[in-house]
Amino acid sequence: MTKAMLIINPSSGQEKGLKFEEEATAALKKQHEEVTVKYTEGEGDATRFAEEASFGKYDALVAMGGDGTINESVNGLAEKDHKPVFGFVPLGTVNDFARALGIPMDEKKAIGVLETANSRSVDIGKIAGERYFMNVLAVGAIAEAVYQVSPEQKSKFGPLAYLIEGARAIKDETPFDLSIDYDGKKWEGKAYLVLTALTNSVGGIESFAQHADVNDGAFHVFILKEFSLPKVVQLIPDLFKGELKSNEQVEYFTAADMKVDTSLDLVVNIDGDEGVELPFEARLLHNELNVYVPEE
Repeated sequence: MTKAMLIINPSSGQEKGLKFEEEATAALKKQHEEVTVKYTEGEGDATRFAEEASFGKYDALVAMGGDGTINESVNGLAEKDHKPVFGFVPLGTVNDFARALGIPMDEKKAIGVLETANSRSVDIGKIAGERYFMNVLAVGAIAEAVYQVSPEQKSKFGPLAYLIEGARAIKDETPFDLSIDYDGKKWEGKAYLVLTALTNSVGGIESFAQHADVNDGAFHVFILKEFSLPKVVQLIPDLFKGELKSNEQVEYFTAADMKVDTSLDLVVNIDGDEGVELPFEARLLHNELNVYVPEE
């Protein structure tokens, strides 16, 4: 008997998870004989349910929620002896992981992806012992500004709300000393922001790391070395053309292992949420998960 687990965050996307529960369950029943539904009530619930699916040898695990719910589910599956095929229906504001995988933003179309049982392997990252991420690490004022974005701003501006708060945060900032040891190499200098991407989509901008793929075996590291209004005017076109790595204000390299340290008391942003204090070490886990994706 094949079995699937469906995790629903009832509060995500204006309670859309509950609205589409019946359709998602029906889609999973086309491939699985048994479907178990779990509802999150607080932080860590999705991780616990995903671990339960792993230990119970479920064939599939599907999460319906925002980036936080998806991240928690990934944390429950990573490095387990048995990992169900992972699927998700994005209900958040940004949904970077979904964008990178080509999963539709429309809920009904995203649910339709589950019916095909088409999947591909993806990389994830591991940081600070037993914490995992599937999209981005960021350090600096812009990264910390995302915590100030209100639900009202998200609803009104969508992903643009993060750019607005980031611009406000960095205008009066000074660069900090930064040191990155990676793959036997070292980078040192002053920076306003360091961002490590696992996928092409960051902050809803799908061209941010246009050359990145979900299973290319690399962190894509961007260091913003300069910041002024004239410099930003030059940088924005490159950002939306997918040419950020060639901009003179940006240092770019790839890595599979890295240790990041700085002169200030900073905290790393992990997939949009507040993470651990620096210094931190991160390691790439190649082809760690198998994820439902649309058929080409």
